Amino acid sequence: MNKKSTSPTNNNGSLDPLLENEKPAVDETRSPAENIWEKLVHLGLGETALRVGTGVVSLILVVVVVWVMSNFVLKNQALPTEEPTPTGSALEGSGGPLIQVNEEITVEELLYSGFTVSRLAQVHTDRPAGPRTEIIEYTIQPGDTLFGIAEKYGLKPQTLLWSNRHILGDDPHNIFPGVDILIPTIDGAIYFWNQGDGLNGVSNFYKVTPDDIIDWPSNNLDRAILGDLSLPNIAPGTMLFIPGGEGQFTDWLPHYSRDVPAESSIPGGCGIITEGYIGYGTFIWPTTETYLSGYDYSPETNHRAIDIAGRIGNPVWAVDAGVIVYAGWNDRGYGNLIVVDHGNGWQSVYAHLDTFLAFCGQSVDQGEQIGTLGTTGNSTGPHLHFELRHENYGIVNPWDFLQ
Repeated sequence: MNKKSTSPTNNNGSLDPLLENEKPAVDETRSPAENIWEKLVHLGLGETALRVGTGVVSLILVVVVVWVMSNFVLKNQALPTEEPTPTGSALEGSGGPLIQVNEEITVEELLYSGFTVSRLAQVHTDRPAGPRTEIIEYTIQPGDTLFGIAEKYGLKPQTLLWSNRHILGDDPHNIFPGVDILIPTIDGAIYFWNQGDGLNGVSNFYKVTPDDIIDWPSNNLDRAILGDLSLPNIAPGTMLFIPGGEGQFTDWLPHYSRDVPAESSIPGGCGIITEGYIGYGTFIWPTTETYLSGYDYSPETNHRAIDIAGRIGNPVWAVDAGVIVYAGWNDRGYGNLIVVDHGNGWQSVYAHLDTFLAFCGQSVDQGEQIGTLGTTGNSTGPHLHFELRHENYGIVNPWDFLQ
C-alpha cells in the first residue's frame, strides 16, 4: 500500500500557499532588529519580551545610580567632628597610612526615601553675651568724656559720678587719661563704708531702703550677722553697690548771697566790694565762638554750665556790667577764675582762663574784655567754662538768658 506523503507540497513539489502565509516573510527592507521583533510578535512573545526589556533597563538605571552615589555624593560628604567607630576592615598600603573601608551600602538603603547626606555641625556659634554682674574698672582714654563712657556702658552719667566720688568728687571734668574709674552693672551708686555709718542713714542719703542694699547679691551682706542696722557689722572700706541710688552734689563754688553784697566767700576772693557798676539785666555772649566744646548744661551730672569752644588767647568779655569779686587761681577745678557780681542778684563765672585782664574790685562794663580763653585747671582742652548764678534761682541754664 502506498503511503500519502505528509510533506506540505502541492502536485508540482512547491510549498502550499496557505502554509506559506503562516510563516512570517522576511522583509529585506527592515533592519535585523525589526525582523526579530516581528518574529517574536508572530510567535506571541512580544509582551513578554517587552517586560523583560523594561526590567533589564530598570536594573541598569539602578546600578548607574548606585555608582554615582558611591563615587561622587558619598565621597564629598563633610568629615564628622569626631572620629567614627570603624565598621569595616582596615587596609594597609605598603608604607602608607591605614585606609578605612566602610561596609557596603545596599541598594535598598540608597533608594530608601529617608536617606540624606549628613551635615557638619558648626563648632563656633554666635551666642549673645550674658548681662554683666560685677563692677569693673575702666581706664580713661584720651578724648573720653563722662557722657561718652556712660553711653558706652548703657548708664546715666550721674551714675558714674555717684560711683566715683572718691576719684572725681562732684566735678565731671575730673577725668584724665590713665585714671581708673568704677563702672557698675546698672544705674545707682557705689559707696565705701565708713566707721560709724548706719544702713538707715546711708540708704536715706541715696533715697533707697536698707533692704535694697542688703539684698543686692554682690554686696554679700548676711542679715544673720549684720546686727543693729544703725551700727551694722560692716567692715570699714567695704565697697557696696546701691541699686537705683541717687546721690547729692556739692557746689564747686559757694553761692553768693545778696545779704553780703559783692563778697566772695571763696578763699582768695576779693573781700567785700562796696562800690562798682550795676548790671543792665541782660547778658551778651561771652566769647568769639558760639558752639560748645565738651559739656552742656547738665544738672544731673553737676555740670551747671556750658563749655564754649575756642582757641587759647580768644577774648573773654563780661556778659553784663558789674564788679570783679574773684580774680585768681582756684584749686577746686576752675583754674584761673573770674567772678563778676552784677549788683542785681546775678553773678557770672568765667573759668579755665589763660590770662587776666581785670582784677579784684575793678568795675567792668558789658562787653569789656576781662581775660583770655585757656585750658587751666581741670580742663581737657581750650574752652570757656561759663556759669550764670542768681541769688534766688541758683545756677541757671545760660542758654535761657544769653542773647
